[in-house]
Amino acid sequence: MSESTAQLRHVSVRSRIYRTLYDAHDFISRQSLAASCGISMPTLYQNLNELMEDGLVRYSGEDRSTGGRRAQGLDIVPDARVSVGISVTEHRLRFVAADLRLRELAYKAVDFDITALLNNGDEDLARALEQFLDEAGIDRAKLLGVGVTLPALLSSDSSSIQFAPTLGMRDVPISGLIRKIPYPTYVDNDGSASGHAEGFVRRERKDMAYLSLEYGVGGAVLIDGTLHRGAKGHSGEFGHICVEPGGLRCNCGKHGCLEAYCSPLRVEQTLGATLEEFFQGVEEHRLEYEELLYDMLRHLAVAVNSIHLTLDCDVILGGFFSEYLQPYLPILRRYVLAGNPFEENADFVQLSSLRRHITPLGAALFFIREFVSRV
Repeated sequence: MSESTAQLRHVSVRSRIYRTLYDAHDFISRQSLAASCGISMPTLYQNLNELMEDGLVRYSGEDRSTGGRRAQGLDIVPDARVSVGISVTEHRLRFVAADLRLRELAYKAVDFDITALLNNGDEDLARALEQFLDEAGIDRAKLLGVGVTLPALLSSDSSSIQFAPTLGMRDVPISGLIRKIPYPTYVDNDGSASGHAEGFVRRERKDMAYLSLEYGVGGAVLIDGTLHRGAKGHSGEFGHICVEPGGLRCNCGKHGCLEAYCSPLRVEQTLGATLEEFFQGVEEHRLEYEELLYDMLRHLAVAVNSIHLTLDCDVILGGFFSEYLQPYLPILRRYVLAGNPFEENADFVQLSSLRRHITPLGAALFFIREFVSRV
């Protein structure tokens, strides 16, 4: 065996050990880890020592004794590396720092104008990022990279915005947005990133449709746990399902789109209220607030049924609008069931496991997955 072949085999074993620990849901001992990886105990010890010296793996306590010697458990070190996600919307940047388990370490929202950022604000974004890292106490040596999401359909190489209805943009290069960031960067659609994060935390390799209810309404389709982007990257653009032919005008220029009916922007434009004020008004039984909510839920049910009847899978609602929907989920399910000829219940309509900050967390996930795959 050549030296290079032996080295590759060693890296493969090391990666297998790390990924097995990373994916483990329960207690795992050295003996069970060796068995899962199909390697000998001496080989396991050699690789574990290297992973521990690199600060990537640790002992995690002892299992309950069954009469003999207690087995010592193993786990990854979640904060051995950090990834940052930035969600860019029309007037705001949302920063998140996450550990290798996608657990939130720090969060910050900053008001910014996206047009200025794309035109000449790259230094401003880089400066805001550095300030966030300083305030969060992030060690740059542990930083894997910075993921950025946009409410936009991106080119295949993510170098430009093809179309962003909520931003009013077409064919705009994004190099000016990330050029001055001195770390590895990755740019993705906000709905795709959020759906990817939802699939990650659920850890179920199953089919799922994720519907993102933010200022831009979008989403993602996961097939067997893998993100499906479609032939031209349009997959999951649920915001432009027509829920009311000839209805409200959407930012895309068409009429009756889901985004025109169920975006938080509709609340602001109709009532001049924030989401918090809106749902407070609903709780106070203010008639115009209740009427608007029920209208939004009815149109949302139309889209949910369209998605479910097409894909026959769970439909997960996320984004910051979903943070307020828990008390109204039974109403939404009744509306969905009324329009569905096949189901006896609407339990397939669920709320996201990551209702807070899922979009920037989804942006951060790219570098986490990349790191885990190549340890």
